[in-house]
Amino acid sequence: MVRNIKIMTTLVVLLISGGAVPSAVRGSRQAAKTGTSEFTVGGAVTAPLTISAADLKKTARTTLHVTNPHNHQEETYEGVPLAVLLQQAGVPHGEQIRGPWMAACVVAEAADGYRVVFSLAELDSGFLDSDVHVADTMNGAPLAATEGPFKLVAPHEKRPARWIRMLKSITVVQIPK
Repeated sequence: MVRNIKIMTTLVVLLISGGAVPSAVRGSRQAAKTGTSEFTVGGAVTAPLTISAADLKKTARTTLHVTNPHNHQEETYEGVPLAVLLQQAGVPHGEQIRGPWMAACVVAEAADGYRVVFSLAELDSGFLDSDVHVADTMNGAPLAATEGPFKLVAPHEKRPARWIRMLKSITVVQIPK
């Protein structure tokens, strides 16, 4: 499954770029093995964001109670729905997602170069109750250095392959006709 997601990500990037991997989504295998103190939301957005830990704390927060499908442990995450951050960046949402935006995707990338893809529609509550969050705490404490400072959590998935630890960027990509 992880290999399939990586292949799908590569195919989407190659399709969009006409064969060249754009620097906005190119994974750096030499990237630091620890998370950065901020992450970006960019690509096909009207208001690119750089979000620090302090910025995320100031945004309306929610709590997720999940059973991690990887280790079967009960975990409580606090953070911000990814859909809220996408809206702040000026990405269409709700009824605005139609036509070419139905083919848009969101690429999330970790500090170690691991990437996953979500369709824009699957992150919008007008289509699906996905609850994908950018978390900065787990069980009431800041995320460990090997997990954070930011972690993308997709609680309704049967496998945690799209849970991104050490999140460094979110890139919105529109697929051209």
